Amino acid sequence: MSTPRVVSLVPSVTESLLAWGVTPVACTRFCEQPTLRHVGGTKDPDLDAIVELAPDLVVLCEEENLLEHHDALVAAGVGCHTVRIDAVTDVPGQLAGIALALGIDVAPVDVPPAGPAAPSVRAFVPIWRRPWMTLSPGTYGSSLLRHLGIDTLFADATVRYPTTDLDEVAALRPDVVLLPTEPYPFTDRHLAEWHEIAPVRLVDGQDLFWWGTRTPAAVARLRDALADLVGGGR
Repeated sequence: MSTPRVVSLVPSVTESLLAWGVTPVACTRFCEQPTLRHVGGTKDPDLDAIVELAPDLVVLCEEENLLEHHDALVAAGVGCHTVRIDAVTDVPGQLAGIALALGIDVAPVDVPPAGPAAPSVRAFVPIWRRPWMTLSPGTYGSSLLRHLGIDTLFADATVRYPTTDLDEVAALRPDVVLLPTEPYPFTDRHLAEWHEIAPVRLVDGQDLFWWGTRTPAAVARLRDALADLVGGGR
């Protein structure tokens, strides 16, 4: 059986394809794969270049990519497969769906069991600054933390990524502030902004937000990194 020609417009899917031994014919510039051909970004893909590559399949994400780009590719006769991830428990099924669409056999991914049933740790997790943006409970990152026994703030948010400010976060009295290293590149120099509100911890943004074949190991790494928080709280 020949290797399918696939274009991945989803960074975490690109990583998973490579883990399966499937090298995409192209990916986005955000996929962190400098040796692969890039066809734009997640929000501005080069559709003409993709069509010229004549892929068997283009993988898109409902959240990261735009419907208009999906529709344009379909109209050009390009096969597309769209994934949607809202929770850690979605990962095995979504990966299986990609493999089925590509006609390949892969080992199933088993997500490690969840943590405590009643979390006592409440975390604020910014994903951007100026303005400050955070996660709502209906997102993969929030689900992963909940899987580890950590609740994120803004449980009543009506949007997936609400905006906020320091005063509002302070009023909610989080037990900890977790600064992911992406999508905003938080580093040690940002810790001081939050010290007066709660203890602050840097966390690996790819482990928190990139789902796929990395998920089992990512869950284990984050569980180890945050074990002291879940074990004792603030």
